[in-house]
Amino acid sequence: MSGGHRPRGGKRRMNKYELIIVLSAKLEDDERTKAMERVQKYVTRYGGVIESIDEWGKKKLAYEIQKMSEGFYYFIRFESEPSVPAQVEENIRLMEQVLRFLCISREE
Repeated sequence: MSGGHRPRGGKRRMNKYELIIVLSAKLEDDERTKAMERVQKYVTRYGGVIESIDEWGKKKLAYEIQKMSEGFYYFIRFESEPSVPAQVEENIRLMEQVLRFLCISREE
């Protein structure tokens, strides 16, 4: 069964998700902005709708990642079809600027 299931009435099912991104602390402001624009494009390219983006700023990591002890945290809320998070994650995984990310379904 594909992720494109349409209930009666022709509307696709939209789920709510939260995506947390940790970017390298070595990035300049403009590089961080460009990286986050890419993430946003990945969400919208596959039909997702971004509700909000919160920049949490530079925070200490729980443990070192790639010899770094700090990273820039971003929190994105979006709605999409169930197939979208996997497609977004596949693209984010290839971004060198991203130290870690996590996408979870949120219940409302």
